[in-house]
Amino acid sequence: MEKTITWQKSSKSTDSEGNCLEVSRLGEDILIRESDDPSVVIRTSPDKLRAFITDAVENTFDTPS
Repeated sequence: MEKTITWQKSSKSTDSEGNCLEVSRLGEDILIRESDDPSVVIRTSPDKLRAFITDAVENTFDTPS
């Protein structure tokens, strides 16, 4: 049986913009997609997403020399 995925986006996003980030849960995984190309979905874990957001906020990504 196929599971229904319910996508959510920020209340600040409007349908007219066409470039919203949408997120959903599927079991223990987090799904992320862009509304203007919903066929491309990134699947990750909550821990990996948390680490990514933390690194982005703290600007601790490795940068090429």
